[in-house]
Amino acid sequence: MMSRINVRAWLANLHDLIAAGLTWYVAYSLRFNLSIPPEYFQDMARTLPWVVLVYGLVFFRFGLYQGMWRYASLPDIKRIVAAVFFGTLVLALAIYMTRFSVMVPRSVLLMQPVLLIVLMGGSRLAYRSWKEQRMYGLTRRQGNPVLILGAGDAAILLVKEMERSLEWRVAGLLDDDPLKRGRLVHGVKVLGALTDVSKWATSFDAKHVIVAMPSAPHEVRRRAVELCSAVGLRVLTVPSYKDIMSGRVTISQIRKVELEDLLGRDPVLLDSAGLRECLGDRVIMVTGAGGSIGSELCRQIASFKPSLLVLFEVNEFAMYRIEQEFSMVFPELSVACVMGDVKNRARVERTMRMYSPSVIFHAAAYKHVPMMEENNAWEAVQNNVGGTYVVASAAMAAGVKKFVLISTDKAVNPTNVMGATKRLAEMVCQSLQRGSVTQFEMVRFGNVLGSAGSVIPKFQEQIASGGPVTVTHPDIIRYFMSIPEAAQLVLQAGCMGQGGDVFVMDMGEPVKITDLAREMIRLAGYTDEEIKIVYTGLRPGEKLFEELLADNETTRPSDHPKLRIAKANHMEHFDINEITHWLQQHRYLEDDEVRRDLKRWVPEYSTMVKPRLVAV
Repeated sequence: MMSRINVRAWLANLHDLIAAGLTWYVAYSLRFNLSIPPEYFQDMARTLPWVVLVYGLVFFRFGLYQGMWRYASLPDIKRIVAAVFFGTLVLALAIYMTRFSVMVPRSVLLMQPVLLIVLMGGSRLAYRSWKEQRMYGLTRRQGNPVLILGAGDAAILLVKEMERSLEWRVAGLLDDDPLKRGRLVHGVKVLGALTDVSKWATSFDAKHVIVAMPSAPHEVRRRAVELCSAVGLRVLTVPSYKDIMSGRVTISQIRKVELEDLLGRDPVLLDSAGLRECLGDRVIMVTGAGGSIGSELCRQIASFKPSLLVLFEVNEFAMYRIEQEFSMVFPELSVACVMGDVKNRARVERTMRMYSPSVIFHAAAYKHVPMMEENNAWEAVQNNVGGTYVVASAAMAAGVKKFVLISTDKAVNPTNVMGATKRLAEMVCQSLQRGSVTQFEMVRFGNVLGSAGSVIPKFQEQIASGGPVTVTHPDIIRYFMSIPEAAQLVLQAGCMGQGGDVFVMDMGEPVKITDLAREMIRLAGYTDEEIKIVYTGLRPGEKLFEELLADNETTRPSDHPKLRIAKANHMEHFDINEITHWLQQHRYLEDDEVRRDLKRWVPEYSTMVKPRLVAV
């Protein structure tokens, strides 16, 4: 293998030396209109060995033979240009500073390097073109025809990489920019606008379309997907712009369009400097670290390089998964895996004494509304309220700088036990804030795409099994955001709060669950007739819609456009000692007793009258 590489390097060097000598002769010929006078011909012949020697040494010094001609590209041409001009400079100095009685016309010294660059660079590019045509020329004619939506940087990279694909043949590109129409991208024509996709798909008999607009707003990507789906085309897309830039994936790793691509939102702009100051080189602790939100918080925190990340989790398998992931993805990060229950005061206090965290993100909670509503109400109180009090009071005793409670939109005017317990947990933190050096912050948000227990994984399972897809009510709506976005905003809110603030996220526009189900059915390649939607009625404690209080009357703006601060409720009559006494009683409360007491502590809590299900 090495001998083959050495032979090719010497052959490439021989080619360049011949090119240097040939262009030296051609430059003289051009200077004298193809008829070199005898005296100048002798000078040309006398200087020719010096030309070959100087260029040969310079070419080796510039590393022109470390690359491979079949992969010749712009960096190789730049290296050739630099080497040739440096060699010409050395050659000129060598000729004019020695005592050779030769006359080299200045025009020769100007023409020869240009000719040499053209010959050397052209040979390499011609060889690459011949090699690729030989290897992939037949493939380009045989692959399945596919249209690419978009003609930006991502599409250009995709076309270039797909030239070698055994599966696909790019038939054309579509873009709404009129200035790009008719232009060629690596030999592929920009055919027309996105709305022409049906016409061109029919013309090329294309069954697939690739949406290559990772940096475009999600409304544009959604429109592109809808245009293709409306005419029965199978839609693929490229990885997100963030993933491409991070180097985790390449543009050619096309995939099916997922729900996040259609419900996605504009990227969150973070105060990176502020977050680095808040999280970098500090000990950070996350409770519920193995859950959907907790694990994503850990991933986001890891990017700011804390001195130690303490993972606190009660579920052994969840802890194992996050520990294994971090050992592979963040091997340089110091991680402490602590098994424990947030209700266990001795374990929580020992953990804080051992690691002395500066910031705690409290994500451990019971979140499933119907499950907490019946037979588990007191457990919801013990975990969501009692666990929060244990961790928060231990944080105060340990001198923790910041404590961030992950709350929910269901804490707003709650109609279920889970929401009421989360609102009471907020009130506990607000009460503890009085006279505390620890800054307590609360962050509310709605449903996150793909979180454990959310409706989306359930729909995916139902579709995979052939349906039907069950929706509780035809009019039910929810707010959705991605798990990474939710985690980023939690970090941002936690680090910018001044103590006692309840942050409300901008959740965007609400989504009708029925429309969500239809979208998922369509993305899976089925029709409404093939996969039916069945309405089952609202579950215990479930609302038709959630409230976020993200309006001007009940919130005030923060320093971040996607975060608002809820105006504080008056809590003059809230006694934290009564709450702790209630939590520590030895008797197990029944569900009705829990609801009764929650109404006392949370005045806005009210049980909900279940709406009548209308046949659709």
